[in-house]
Amino acid sequence: MIELGGADGVLSRTIGGGAPLCLIAGPCVLQDMETTMAIAGGLVEACAVAGVPLVFKASFDKANRTGATAARGPGMEAGLAMLAAVRAEFGVPVTTDVHLPAQAEIVAEYVDLLQVPAFLCRQTDLLLAVGSTGRPVNIKKGQFQAPWDMAGAVAKVRSTGNAAVMLTERGSTFGYNNLVVDMRGLPAMRSLGVPVCFDATHSVQLPGARGDSSGGQREMAPVLARAAVAVGVDAVFLEVHTHPEQSPSDAATILGLDTIPALLHTLVAVHRAVNPLESV
Repeated sequence: MIELGGADGVLSRTIGGGAPLCLIAGPCVLQDMETTMAIAGGLVEACAVAGVPLVFKASFDKANRTGATAARGPGMEAGLAMLAAVRAEFGVPVTTDVHLPAQAEIVAEYVDLLQVPAFLCRQTDLLLAVGSTGRPVNIKKGQFQAPWDMAGAVAKVRSTGNAAVMLTERGSTFGYNNLVVDMRGLPAMRSLGVPVCFDATHSVQLPGARGDSSGGQREMAPVLARAAVAVGVDAVFLEVHTHPEQSPSDAATILGLDTIPALLHTLVAVHRAVNPLESV
């Protein structure tokens, strides 16, 4: 179980330990303040109606791009300012990626949860740096990692004295330009004693499939999200945009903001069906 927020007027969030299903969602990469606030506002409204706690997610830099000229985001200074604005305006916890050890302490001043990208889940210096901030840490499982092998990443963060760690499943490499999700990995990671999140939109990505960018199967993200909730997860991760086709990153997999209310309604129903005591 990890605890987020609860200070500076930000709502508290509990992930794991029998807490309600949490949504971690937002645009893949930050663009401008207007777009960011529109997406955040829509997610806040949808989550309020569904009774789902929200953690807003967006990246200030997408360092792992297929092509050298692909959009990466506004950078750390401008991006953290946007995340701070969302946090202040809507009172929700926020999270973003950290790519370098030197970024950890700076980013930790602005966000409630530090996210380690999947490609970097074995980077010892990065894991020690994010753990040392004292902020809760979300480690995305590498596409190349077995679920149980994430025990090493968890241990690295915990070695700093920081026990607030969670893991996120985002699919495993299945040949070239394809990912597959083994749902058995969700309880396997939970057995490590950490909350588990399922990243539905990255799990349907087709890495590098468009040559200079990744492709994907957006229509399958809700399907896998339902399956993951039925298997048992503590949170669902979704990338969301007001105009998915206009997203500068992950345009093939990011979900439309207008689809989120119905999807949340379904996910809550599935969660209650498999966790009946929580619905009483």
